[in-house]
Amino acid sequence: MVRLSLAMIVKNEAQDLARCLESAGPLVDEIVIADTGSTDNTREIALSYGAKVYEYEWTHNFSDARNFALRQSTGDWNLVLDADEYILNDCGGEIRDFIARHQGIGRIKRIDKFEQNGEVMESQVFISRLFPKGTFYTGIIHEQVVTDLPALKTSIEVYHDGYFHRSKSDRNLKLLRSAVKEHPKDAYFLFQLAKEYRMAGDYLAAAPYFAQCYEHLRREEAFYPLAVVDYLYNIIGSRNLEEGLELIEREKPFLPDYPDFHFVCGHYYRELVFSNIEKYIAYFPQIEQSFLTCLALGETSRYDSVRGTGSFLPAYNLGVFYETTGDTAKARMYYETAARDGYKPAADRLAKLD
Repeated sequence: MVRLSLAMIVKNEAQDLARCLESAGPLVDEIVIADTGSTDNTREIALSYGAKVYEYEWTHNFSDARNFALRQSTGDWNLVLDADEYILNDCGGEIRDFIARHQGIGRIKRIDKFEQNGEVMESQVFISRLFPKGTFYTGIIHEQVVTDLPALKTSIEVYHDGYFHRSKSDRNLKLLRSAVKEHPKDAYFLFQLAKEYRMAGDYLAAAPYFAQCYEHLRREEAFYPLAVVDYLYNIIGSRNLEEGLELIEREKPFLPDYPDFHFVCGHYYRELVFSNIEKYIAYFPQIEQSFLTCLALGETSRYDSVRGTGSFLPAYNLGVFYETTGDTAKARMYYETAARDGYKPAADRLAKLD
């Protein structure tokens, strides 16, 4: 029988660890945990679930810690999770089928909970977390699997809320600046550093790193579509709006089926037009068209994506668009569409129209 191990690294994860192990423990043959210096009862919780816990001295390098945990594993395959993640769906059969039939890297869907402009949002990302023994990581932070094996999507779904109302920015920025200093042309590290600054609201600090990341992108990277979208959001945040026009025109041919791209374009055109109506009025129809394109595309499972960019979010924004242009009937129709998906701001706007 093919044996499967759960391999984790932890530090002071008493708040979340039991939830993670409760979800994943029954699916694996072994739990291996590298503890990088917990001072709470993380170790005791891990042991209560039958985990093998190993002390590991933190070296400010996530790959080193993960690889240490992987080397302690005795399984033929490893599933990697973080303590602030937990499995959502009934996927035990899928996992066993995958490791019995495939020789590849299993990509799981992770749903990330975050807050943006006062709203609780969710996004989906596909990450490599299920792989055969002998596969290891590289990179001091936001580590990546080193392999020549093909990446294959699985039906495994994991929920992640570790960044919701919790800031890890100071730690991440320090490590990412070090990674960029060592690898100044690495688009992935540049993107992660830019994204970290943007998440902290420092759009001006993020701007040069987004520009450098974009310069080194080959459009082959799994993170490429999201990098373009986040770059556009940062352009909006930094108010360097002119820069966005050229970026959108360059990327339109490559991202025609990505709702998040068209969604950020809708926001971008709105900010551009109202920054100088006389100068940019010709782009006004692009606001409507961008959000209509999102609805036509629908939600995606092909890309990393924010939940709702193919449904209730563009519907709501179309409602706002038509309300402000005086077309109350269309505004009501799109608000109702968004409200049916449970989007409360749309229901609130509907109530004001009545």
